Amino acid sequence: MSDSIIIIPTYNEIENIERIIRKVFSYEKEFHLLIVDDNSPDGTAKKVAELQEEYPARLHLLNRPKKDGLGNAYKAGFDWSLDQQYDYIFEMDADFSHNPDDLIRLYDACAQNDVHLSIGSRYCKGGKVKNWPLMRILMSYFASIYVRMILNIGIKDTTAGFKCYSREALEKVNYDVIPFKGYAFQICMKYGVRKHNLGIVEVPITFVDRQRGTSKMSTGIFKEALVGVWKMKKMKL
Repeated sequence: MSDSIIIIPTYNEIENIERIIRKVFSYEKEFHLLIVDDNSPDGTAKKVAELQEEYPARLHLLNRPKKDGLGNAYKAGFDWSLDQQYDYIFEMDADFSHNPDDLIRLYDACAQNDVHLSIGSRYCKGGKVKNWPLMRILMSYFASIYVRMILNIGIKDTTAGFKCYSREALEKVNYDVIPFKGYAFQICMKYGVRKHNLGIVEVPITFVDRQRGTSKMSTGIFKEALVGVWKMKKMKL
């Protein structure tokens, strides 16, 4: 039994899903995977189910009936992972924008230190972004500054989606009350960990824009994050 589970939410990731699964399972450190699929019409969940025959103890699948947002996918994944008694619960995208080679660095940052959340950070010293247009880089970078100013969160990459939580962090943060479905959910989870005075560290990564499949980013998701930070200040996380 591994102490670590990686949650990957998917919607139409058939071009990436087998590659990311095999890559994660290629490492000496044993990670388990939980794919949370929102009824992808392209057959993503079917491919995962096929691969479960090859990796019956390590690969898990949650099928959800419809596309219902990143935040709700992670809530379902957190509940499942805590029920299965994993000590370290990761978030990662399927499209290789998060380099699986960095998983062990995020794991070590938590497991070898008094840290309950390690963040794969684009904007701390040593972090980078590749293949994004300049306007998107600036939008993301200044959005993080905006969030830090409002929440006083002390994290440079506030919208980062590549993370490792300790079990204790997820048991303490009341994530069920978080209403957000997009990047605002990622911000709010970090804010919740900070409010509980748990250790957080940013680990520099190189973020690479996806090469296959379609981005799920939208104007609505961006607006939700900009407005949502004001609501977070009043939440009982």
